[in-house]
Amino acid sequence: MLCQIKTCINSEKTAIIQRITCLHHPHIFSVTATATATATRHIEGFVLAIIAAVGFSAKAIFVKLAYQATSIDPITLLSLRMAFSVPAFLFVAFSRRGRHPPLNPHDWLLICALGLIGYYLSSLLDFMGLQYLSAGLERLILFLYPTITVLLAAIWLKHPMTRTHVVAITLSYSGIALAFVNEVPQGNHNTWLGAALVFASTLAYSIYLTGAGHAITRIGSIRFTALSMLVASTATLLQFSLTHHASALRQPMHIYELALGMAVFSTILPVFAQSAAIRLIGPGRAALIGSIGPVSTIFMAWLILHENVSLTQLLGSALVLTGVWLIGRKQRITKH
Repeated sequence: MLCQIKTCINSEKTAIIQRITCLHHPHIFSVTATATATATRHIEGFVLAIIAAVGFSAKAIFVKLAYQATSIDPITLLSLRMAFSVPAFLFVAFSRRGRHPPLNPHDWLLICALGLIGYYLSSLLDFMGLQYLSAGLERLILFLYPTITVLLAAIWLKHPMTRTHVVAITLSYSGIALAFVNEVPQGNHNTWLGAALVFASTLAYSIYLTGAGHAITRIGSIRFTALSMLVASTATLLQFSLTHHASALRQPMHIYELALGMAVFSTILPVFAQSAAIRLIGPGRAALIGSIGPVSTIFMAWLILHENVSLTQLLGSALVLTGVWLIGRKQRITKH
């Protein structure tokens, strides 16, 4: 007890000395306060980036649980997810109207086109692919989007392909091949179909990313995302109304709970957490932390869905993560 009291007294003396020093040397206080604020911003940014990465990764778990629980089809499940998400994105879109310049027809064209490609088409293909593919392999294929973005930039924007890009792409697709061979049983064509659908989803999202830079700069990241999600939600609900009867929305309570959880924890929360993380720590660090996504999906799939995890799959995942990390590192060096 005496030792604890002595320690407290010494700590208090140190704090008093520091306050006196700051009073006599204001610039020390200013530097210390700035450093503390920066450290706090970085911690908040890292936490938000982790929340975003894990939230996006959990989407496949929600979808697989819904498919295991009942015979719900992809468009019905996606419609429920979008319907639960719409109120939040409507609120954000209207609340930010006065913070940016008014939207012109060109802006609306970009929002509609990119929203349909990046959120509607990509999400629908992904939900369809998850009918045939494990959650772990699905997340690995989706994580290839930086490699596809580099290829699209080289084809469309004539950006040069460097040796680092070639090595990174080779590593990434070798990793996918390893993980895929580990999963494909003999004579099962459904896994190939699932992989093709998820890869098409990744391609659609990569096209969205390639064209979104200009729109985000003018419209604003959060407002652009909210409006794009509203476009995708409208398209999804329209497709449902044209292809399904309203009775298809009558699902067990467990499906509504999964759809609501997917809307909150794998759509709304990670979207805004990622935007805030990019603002606090920059896109490079946010993207680097996002690389935990495939790892967290594999872990959650093992824990919740009881999917098998083999050494081959882990090796393939490591190759994919290394390739994507090399591309991210190359882009950061080029910017500096």
